[in-house]
Amino acid sequence: MRVVGGTDLDFASYVAARRPALLRWAWSVAGDPHTAEDLLQASLVRVLARWDTLRDRGAADAYVRRTITRQHISWHRQSWRHREVSTASPPERAVVTPGRADAVGLWSLVQGLPPQQRDTVALRYYEELSIAETAAVLGCSTGTVKSNTSRAITTLRRLAVDTALAG
Repeated sequence: MRVVGGTDLDFASYVAARRPALLRWAWSVAGDPHTAEDLLQASLVRVLARWDTLRDRGAADAYVRRTITRQHISWHRQSWRHREVSTASPPERAVVTPGRADAVGLWSLVQGLPPQQRDTVALRYYEELSIAETAAVLGCSTGTVKSNTSRAITTLRRLAVDTALAG
């Protein structure tokens, strides 16, 4: 990699400082830690190409989150025959402790939302972004954020009632 004006040092510092938060976002988009790692790495490769302009605008976090979201959508749209499927061992199960039981149950409901609603809920309530910040990350209007949030909450309430009745 070619170093231009200390670009890789600045980028490495940014990644070292922001990686945990960006990985949480990737995990909330992808739904599992392994895909989240891959998603974050693929997105950071894309971000590095535009790093000089991002640093100047001060919009690095929003750009990285948008890149993660768009990369996930791109992967999701690929045909099934091009996806990797690991089958060496069964998938890991979440460890549910009494304090985490409600959070794990709610997270499974959130994972059942359509991608746009899931991303909006994750940004608004997990990452605690404002409506305007969420709109900037997702590249949509504030009205779209509000409507996706409203629809997601309505769906989550319905799913919670259905889950309670089934259990």
